[in-house]
Amino acid sequence: MNVSELQAQISLGEDSRRQFKRDVTNVDSLAAEMAAFANSEGGTIYLGVADDGSLAGLSRSDVKRLNQLIGNAASQHVRSPLTVQTENIGVGEERVIIMLTIPKGQDKPYFDRNGVIWLKSGADKRRVNSKEELRRLFQSVDQFHADELPTKAGIDKLDKLRFRDFLRNVYKQDFPDSPDKLTRLLQNMDLATENGMLNLAGVLLFAERPEWIKPQFIIKAIRYPGNEIHSTEYLDTEDFTGPFRKIFEDALAFVMRNLHKIQAGRGVNAPGIPEIPPSVFEELLVNALIHRDYLVSATIRLFIFDNRIEIISPGHLPDNLTVEKIRNGISNIRNPILVSYVAKGILPYKGLGSGIKRALEDWPDISFTDDRESCLFTATVHRKEVKGSEKPAEVADEGSGKSSQKSSQKSSPISSPISSPKTENRIIELINRDAFVSTVHLGEILNISKRAVLKQIQKLKEQGRLKRVGPAKGGHWEVIE
Repeated sequence: MNVSELQAQISLGEDSRRQFKRDVTNVDSLAAEMAAFANSEGGTIYLGVADDGSLAGLSRSDVKRLNQLIGNAASQHVRSPLTVQTENIGVGEERVIIMLTIPKGQDKPYFDRNGVIWLKSGADKRRVNSKEELRRLFQSVDQFHADELPTKAGIDKLDKLRFRDFLRNVYKQDFPDSPDKLTRLLQNMDLATENGMLNLAGVLLFAERPEWIKPQFIIKAIRYPGNEIHSTEYLDTEDFTGPFRKIFEDALAFVMRNLHKIQAGRGVNAPGIPEIPPSVFEELLVNALIHRDYLVSATIRLFIFDNRIEIISPGHLPDNLTVEKIRNGISNIRNPILVSYVAKGILPYKGLGSGIKRALEDWPDISFTDDRESCLFTATVHRKEVKGSEKPAEVADEGSGKSSQKSSQKSSPISSPISSPKTENRIIELINRDAFVSTVHLGEILNISKRAVLKQIQKLKEQGRLKRVGPAKGGHWEVIE
């Protein structure tokens, strides 16, 4: 590096990858700086550069002393020892800048001589004081994974029917006939710890009520009016809990009932086509569930606006991953136990690294934000203005137990007058417009009670004109021609 290139770097100022020091006399202080860089993304210390960026330089004797100091700090005062590089750059008559480069560590975490773990925090450094940060360091070098964390849930919290069906369908194996055999099987399947408690993967995949054990690992969904977050105003909202499969299906149903439906030349009695292919949200929701950072105690958030749909996952992209890399199909397994079981059919998972690419192929207008400062990753699906489409019913799904807050901005398209004199035919027409409409909303439109709606729906079922696909909560109606 020549002087002009050095000055260009110095002019950028100090940050998490660049630090200036006029001089160093304390070997422990230098070792702490080295450990902080190695535990983060690596970086460079410019010795002989003042805090204001001026090139004070070092004398020959300073250079000799500092080279000895650097060697001692890297080999004896940091554990494990570091391999660093130095480059001397002349900046005037017998004045030198030492450019000390510390690589990103491959053997994290690194300690100073006093056993303190340091991390870069902007241009500064800070101590690691929490178990979560320490676990994340181990996770970054594949020595630890969040989905193997022990929980306080015993095997009695297992959803035995769900686990039994999984064993039969995937392994052609019967459910164990004793608690001891069940515990050993769960341990062998990496779903329980050595002391017989379910680990995080076991809870998320097969516990009967995961939200009672880990209430933070759910999906919170809100449909807002307009394009901004409101503190009190919303059109639809729901929290999705339960094992992975149930969370996935319920969240997907929430998205689908809040999308516009396009007739696209289809008959009036045919259900409309969603404005965005369902496969897009299948891929993004699976990606959010299996690749989020479970060391961050926060929910996945699903926000629907008029012009976009956001899926916000706790945790930024791991290691060296970038948005550009994931767009090209490059991935990194953060939760290998979850991935291995999802790949066995628990969710519609089609392969590591291919989900984002498939979503982009089906809907190219998706942007991704890797917010490392806030520790969040956001996938934003941009909506297009659709003419001649049916807007979604702006209420909660049947059986959700939640009613949507009324808004002056909303006007449901399915509440327009219908000419058919018979209530059954009116229900059929309303369901043709929105297969996800709830019985509560049908009652509001028809000005009859929910009980009366249920009675009419039962008659339609008996006549063979209507059937329910899926559960009351999260399913949809299907009109039989």
